[in-house]
Amino acid sequence: MQEAIVAEGLVKTFGSVRALDGVDVSVPTGTVLGLLGPNGAGKTTCVRVLTTLLKPDSGRAVVAGHDVLRNPDAVRRSIGLSGQFAAVDEYLTGRENLRMVGELYQLSGRDAKRRADELLAQFDLSEASDRPAKTYSGGMRRRLDLAAALVVSPPVMFMDEPTTGLDPRNRMALWRVIEELVAGGTTLLLTTQYLEEADHLAHDIAVVDHGKVIARGTADQLKAKVGGERVEVVVHDAARLADASEMLASFGKGELGVVKLQRRITVPVTGGAKLLAEIIRELDARGIEIDDIGLRRPTLDDVFISLTGHAAESENGNNGDGGDDDGGGDENLSEDGPQRGRVKAVKA
Repeated sequence: MQEAIVAEGLVKTFGSVRALDGVDVSVPTGTVLGLLGPNGAGKTTCVRVLTTLLKPDSGRAVVAGHDVLRNPDAVRRSIGLSGQFAAVDEYLTGRENLRMVGELYQLSGRDAKRRADELLAQFDLSEASDRPAKTYSGGMRRRLDLAAALVVSPPVMFMDEPTTGLDPRNRMALWRVIEELVAGGTTLLLTTQYLEEADHLAHDIAVVDHGKVIARGTADQLKAKVGGERVEVVVHDAARLADASEMLASFGKGELGVVKLQRRITVPVTGGAKLLAEIIRELDARGIEIDDIGLRRPTLDDVFISLTGHAAESENGNNGDGGDDDGGGDENLSEDGPQRGRVKAVKA
C-alpha cells in the first residue's frame, strides 16, 4: 500500500529542548495513524513539521508525494489541519467562516457557498449557520473548525488533539465525523493523549515519549506486549485472602499480585470467560465470599505505563487544554510568526 505520509529521522530542537529526537513515522493511504503520548512528548512539533509550519533541523518528510522542504506549497495544497484550538473567526457566522476559507482557496463565490452549505449539513451546523461563531458551544466551534479544514476535501488530514476539552457526547459525535471522513478515503494523522480515542479510531498507533517513537503497532499488538488476560478478585473477608490466593494460583499462568489493604488478588490467565466461570464455581465451593471479580484485558494505559513508567496524561494534571508543551504554545506554530492552527493553502 502506498504511503501518504513518510517521515525519517526528524530532529527538532528549541534551545536545550530536543522536541523531536529522530522520529520515524509512516501512514498508508486511507488509514489512520494515532500519535499517542503525553504533553511534551513531541506530538505537536511532529505535526508542525509535517504541515510545513516548522522546518526540521534534520531528517526528511514526504506528504502526499511532496517533500515538505523542497515543495512546501504543494504539501499545503494537499492537506488540511485542525489544531488543538478551534481556529474560527468568532465575529463571522458559521457560513461566513466556511465561505471565507473557500475563497482563500480561490474557489468561486458560487462554489464556496455550495461547499459551505454541504459542510454545515455534514457537521450538523445548518440551524446555527447564520449565528456568529462566538455564540457557539465548544463542541460546535470544534466541528466548524474541522469543517473549515475540509473545504477543499484534502487527501491528507492532520488533527492535533481534536477532541481536547469536549464533553463525552461531543467527543463521540466528532469521532463519527472522523470515521466517515476516513471511510471516504482520507488519510489521517491524529495526535491524542486520550487512550480510548486512539483505540477507537486508529488503524495503527505510534507511542511517542521524549521526542522518540518508542513503540508502533495496532492496539491489539501493543496490548499483547504487556501480556494477556488477567483475573482480578476482591475477597470479602481479609482472613480468606491466603486461601483465595492459593486457589487462584492453581488457575494462573504467572505470578500473583496481592494488595492486602484492598483485599485484591490479580493473576494472569488464559481461557477467557469459560475459565472465569470455573473460578467462580471453585470460590463458591470453598466458601470464599467475594465483593468483585472480573476478567481484565490490557488497556492502552497499561501499554503506556509499561513502556514509559508513567501514564499518558500530563504530569501536571492538564488533560490537554494547555497544548503539547514541546517547544512553545499553539500560537507559535511557525518560524514566520503566529498562526491559528490550520493550514489555509492558496493556490499558486
